[in-house]
This record gives sequence, C-alpha cells and structure tokens, in this order.
Amino acid sequence: MPPVSSLDTLGAVLLVLWTVAMWAAVAVLAYANRGPVRPWVYRVAAGVIGVGAVGQLGHFQEHVAQAGYWILHPMSPAWMTPWGDSLARGMGQVDPSKPSLGMEILHLMGNFVFLAGLVGIVQITRRSTRHLKSRKWARMGVWMQGIHGLEHVVLTVSIALGASRAVGLSTWFGAIEPGPALTTYRVWWHFVANLVGTAILVMSLYHLWRERRSVKADYGLEVEDAGEGSGSSGPGAAPRDHAGSGARPVTGAVAESSREPALTGRSG
Repeated sequence: MPPVSSLDTLGAVLLVLWTVAMWAAVAVLAYANRGPVRPWVYRVAAGVIGVGAVGQLGHFQEHVAQAGYWILHPMSPAWMTPWGDSLARGMGQVDPSKPSLGMEILHLMGNFVFLAGLVGIVQITRRSTRHLKSRKWARMGVWMQGIHGLEHVVLTVSIALGASRAVGLSTWFGAIEPGPALTTYRVWWHFVANLVGTAILVMSLYHLWRERRSVKADYGLEVEDAGEGSGSSGPGAAPRDHAGSGARPVTGAVAESSREPALTGRSG
C-alpha cells in the first residue's frame, strides 16, 4: 500500500468534518422546526439537501466504477478509484494495523452524508399539512438508507474490533471466504443498494421542485419564476407582501372616491 500523504490526510479530515457539519445542521433544523415559523429554516434545509445530493453523486460514482471494473475483471480483487483510495488511506490512519478499516469508514461517511440530505427533505416538508409526494419519497429513502447505514456501521465496527473480515449482510455475516465470490456479492450488493437509494432521492427532489410553492408558503416565502412577470401566484403560493415596498392595496371604496372629484367637476 502506498504511504499516506498529506493530501490523503486532508481529504479524510475534510470528509469527516463535512459529515459532522451535515448532521449538526440536521439537528438544528429538527429543533428549530418545533417552534414558530422561521424562514431561515427553509434556506438551511435547502442547503443540506443540495450538499447531500452532491455527496451522493460522488458516493454513487464510486460504486458505479467498482461495478464497471468487476465487469471487466470479475476474478480480480475489489477496486477503488484513485480518489476513493486516497480517502481510504487517510481514514485508515485511525488504526494502520487494519488495512480495510479506512475503506469501511469511507463508505460509512458517504452513506451518512447521503442520509443527512434525505433527512433534510423530511425537515423542509415537515410543516406542510398537505400530502406531499416529496415527503413520502424522502421518508422512504430515510428508512432504506437508515438500514443501509446500519449495515455500514456493523461492517466498520466488526473490523475495528478485530474481525478478520467485515461482518454484515453484504458479506453474508463473514461466512463467504475472501475471493471472487465475496467480491462479486459485496460489489453488487452495495451497487444495487445505492442505485435504489439514488433513484429514491431523484424522485423526492423531482417532486420537491414541483411542490416548492407549497413548501415555501409554509415558511412565509415566495418562489419567483421567469413566467411570473404578471405578478400572479399559482396554487399554494403565499400571498404577496406589499408592505415592504410602500404600496398600499387599493380597495373598491378608495378607488371610487378617488374618481368622484373628476365626475363632479365635469360640465354637461
């Protein structure tokens, strides 16, 4: 194994900090959403969702690359991308005597970032009293990725405690001997799990975009689209607030009274 570089260490530290920051933000959102409406909660939740989606793109491409490598080399040991291998080396400094520990921690962090993004969707839709498809898909994803995350926790802890090979569903609880059979089973198990999880995320984001008016209205916000130049608001949108612009709504009575001088001043 190549020696651990400063770049490996920096990447590992940044990924751990990224994961911790994501879950700290989730905790703040969960607490803040219990009180009165706060518009900043919507913006923070949107940030958590976006960062979580980006993180899953990076995580999923690693599994796609591993599956692609297996197709070309089905009898070879499992493979990781150069950047994945670099992060794994950095993570492995926790205990250099366990060569696979870094890889397990890496995938554990990747799954937790993804899970935080899904929880962000659940939090941003929490105040809605309507049946939102985005919330339904996100909750499904949280359950699935929660189970997947528990799998990675078990895999990581088993190696950390000194098991000769990781113990979990994706290794058939350590019963499959190291070799092509174990590689095949584990590579495709995690690829399918991440494929399904990513598909659920995409569906949830798709519906969240379609339901954004309703979601923003729950926080007293509006959504501005290019097609809204006329100032009309669609179903579920919050009423426009003209107080800040200094304009006052003109009632029928005021409008009528404003026309009366002009009418009385006319000559027949």
